[in-house]
Amino acid sequence: MTRLRQDEKIQPHWWQKSLTASVLGLTLAYALVAIFAWFGPGGIDAEMKVQFNMWLVSLLWMPILAFSFMFKTGAKTFIYLLSANVSAYLLYGVLKWFSL
Repeated sequence: MTRLRQDEKIQPHWWQKSLTASVLGLTLAYALVAIFAWFGPGGIDAEMKVQFNMWLVSLLWMPILAFSFMFKTGAKTFIYLLSANVSAYLLYGVLKWFSL
């Protein structure tokens, strides 16, 4: 059985990871729900979609929050979640621009 070096282990930066995942995870969940709400089945005017979208935020946010502790450091958590946020909001903007 081989031992991992210190730099290969997942670091316990739980304050950084939980704060980052709480803020950036929520904004990522909002972006993903916005993409689904506007461009999913039925569009924004679909019947009963408002309630579904409201509950979908928490269903996306909680796994993002949980999986953020699998990153090695708090800085990597921040970088990856920030990149995912930028990508999701760019995708939303591009889709919105093309639908005009």
